[in-house]
Parts: sequence; C-alpha cells; structure tokens
Amino acid sequence: MSNTTDVDVLIETAPEAGPEQGPEATEEALPPEHPPAEQLARWLVSLVHNRDNGTLAELRRPRAEEDAHIRAGWYAPVEEQREIYERVAFLFAVYHQGATRPHWGNDTLGAAMRRIGSRIGRGPKDAGASRLNARIVSSRSIPWRHLQHAVARLRSCEQAPPAWSLLVEDLVRWTDREARIRYRWAVDFHKPWRATPPPARKPPAPKPPVRKGPARKTSGPTDQNAQKDATT
Repeated sequence: MSNTTDVDVLIETAPEAGPEQGPEATEEALPPEHPPAEQLARWLVSLVHNRDNGTLAELRRPRAEEDAHIRAGWYAPVEEQREIYERVAFLFAVYHQGATRPHWGNDTLGAAMRRIGSRIGRGPKDAGASRLNARIVSSRSIPWRHLQHAVARLRSCEQAPPAWSLLVEDLVRWTDREARIRYRWAVDFHKPWRATPPPARKPPAPKPPVRKGPARKTSGPTDQNAQKDATT
C-alpha cells in the first residue's frame, strides 16, 4: 500500500526530458517551478501529513547539524540564505509540535501577532504582544529568539501562524531598505481595529388583527314587562 499523499505529488520534481530533447528544449517543456520559499513550505507541510515525527523532532533541535536541517537548507536558492531556510523550518516544527494537521499560515508575522492575547485583548491591546512586537521590529539583525517566542505564543493561543513561505521571503529581505519589512510588520500589527457594525434591527412583526365576534344584542324589555311598567 502506497503512503504517497497529494502533498507528496505536489512537491515531486518534474520528469526528465527524453533522449531526443536537448537542454534548451527541456527548460522550455518543464512547467515553471514554485518559488523556493513555497517549496520549503510544501515539504514541511508534507512532514505533518505523513506523520514524519522523527524529522520534525530533528527540526526542533535548534542549530543542530541534523539531516533535517540540511534538507531544509537545500531549498535555499543561494548559500547566503541557507540559515534562514533552516531556521524557519525550526519555527515550523516548534509550532506543529504534537499537531496532526498542518497549518500553512497566513499574513505577515506582524498581522499574525495581532492574534496573540486573550479575550480581554489581543495584539496592541495585549501588553506582552506589544512588547514582543517592539523588540522584533526594532532589531536590525533577524531576531530569531523573539521570533521563536512569537511562534510559541501563537501556538499556545491556538491562533494561526504567519504564512511560512512569506515569512521566509520577508526574512530574506530583512536588511533591504526598500522592502521595509520591519516597518510593514509594525503597520500590520498596529492596524486599527475595524468596528463591526451592529446587526440591522428588524422591524417588529405586525400584530395579528384582533378577531371580533358578532355583536351581542342586549335583550330589550318584554311586552309583559312593558305593560307592567305602563300600569304602574
């Protein structure tokens, strides 16, 4: 019985070209590949789908020379980005510890941190989330320790993580002044809450009409009573 899942199919490499095709024809015939950050996210999601708890456990060992970290670094398009890919894989494994279903995540980390907190208040209304966000966006180098804390808080609050592929892309451009990643995360975190409009009040249902019965006739004096009154 095969253990191949739909996710495994998605991350398979394209078939090799036949012997009659040259290198140029091969490149034109193959479909465009997914961006490297998305390839990493697909591989990580497949680990949870396939219950590969051994590899996920290896990824949760920070800065360890484990095979899992090396495999995560393979998705980096250049050597300078290898550490980012390996450490985002570590954050993914931290968030999914004990999870049976993978979460692709959504939004930037700044937007995701708005979900940290409790019913009393989340995001800017939570003192811990505000302090953590301030430390992250004020760091010139990638604040890995604070990022781990943020992911752990999202997990403990049972809130969705950031989009893993987008997190990789943002961290790759962390020092790019034109990208302004730190500023964008701060804006996403402090975005004003949109007040939910109150539900439209329905007009009261019309009262059913009162059904009136036939008018009751009052009995007039009888002829005998009238005659008695006349003789008195």
